[in-house]
Amino acid sequence: MRIGVPKEIKNNEFRVGVTPGSAREYIARGHEVVVETNAGAGIGADDAAYEAIGAKVLGTAKEVFDTAEMVVKVKEPQPSEWVQLREGQILYTYLHLAPDPDQTHGLLESGCTAVAYETVTDRDGGLPLLAPMSEVAGRLSIQCAATSLQKPNDGRGVLMGGVPGVASAKVLVIGGGVVGTHAAKMAVGLGADVTILDRSLPRMRELDDIFGNAVKTRYSTVEAIEEECYASDAVIGAVLIPGASAPKLVKRDMLSKMKPGAVIVDVAIDQGGCFETSKATTHSDPTYVVDGIVHYCVANMPGAVPLTSSHALNNATLPFGLALASNGLNAIADDPHLRNGLNVHRGRITNQAVADALEMEMNAPEEALKVA
Repeated sequence: MRIGVPKEIKNNEFRVGVTPGSAREYIARGHEVVVETNAGAGIGADDAAYEAIGAKVLGTAKEVFDTAEMVVKVKEPQPSEWVQLREGQILYTYLHLAPDPDQTHGLLESGCTAVAYETVTDRDGGLPLLAPMSEVAGRLSIQCAATSLQKPNDGRGVLMGGVPGVASAKVLVIGGGVVGTHAAKMAVGLGADVTILDRSLPRMRELDDIFGNAVKTRYSTVEAIEEECYASDAVIGAVLIPGASAPKLVKRDMLSKMKPGAVIVDVAIDQGGCFETSKATTHSDPTYVVDGIVHYCVANMPGAVPLTSSHALNNATLPFGLALASNGLNAIADDPHLRNGLNVHRGRITNQAVADALEMEMNAPEEALKVA
């Protein structure tokens, strides 16, 4: 199969879908790899690095899309990209379709087969292709919160770890999954006073084992969210419902009761965000203020650390990518975990959460794959 790797074009997105090391693995198994020129520049991998392992460098994204049988990306295709997709072509990338009807319709019209990293599962019920970027985003969320709390950035002027004789910042993490756990690790490491809200008692017991007395856990209710938000200097939104839009847990009317200059970081923004006042921002203009509260809602946070992120992502995506390259649609039909990743196939939505969020018809992947 011919694997195509276009250069990412989302604002300040420096990751690459296939690193030279991963390209070498595809080629070693008999596949071709074509890469748009400078696709790996953001991670320090120039065209020569790809050519040295046998990949072919092409001058434009159009050449990549026109010739590839499978397109491997990082972020969801932008409008100029989804119009280049075609029937029978496999798209393998993050999609986050639930809050994005325009992209969804674009993929449906293209007739392509779109496999979303964020809904591929594993035998333990986890999301193995989402996890590495959730780890990165969780850790970054605290760095971003700490910077946003500085007074020149409209924040409260609070140092995360405080100093002797002065209290440290209070950090609330809503959601105790992968993002929340890694956010808590970073916040604890900086000396913050950390509370995690979650609705799973078994998970809170696990968090207690992980952190001991270094964090407080609390069962997530409307009352708990309100009380903890009002007391916090920084709130991290780390809630995920696989494939679906994130629930709006912090309402607009709550902001006026929070500390002026407090910061909220919405890591769930790819799925629509879990704060009612969230709207996607970019690395070039990452924050805005609503009712005195600083909002950080960058939709591709891991893109800020592309070297770490690209290698972590490729470690996770490569095995499934090799299966798709070797077996095509049969890989999806034969592997229930890849089938869970199938969001769109030949004009049909094949993921229930996406269909529900967009109020559209859902087709079972097994049935959709039978369509000639």
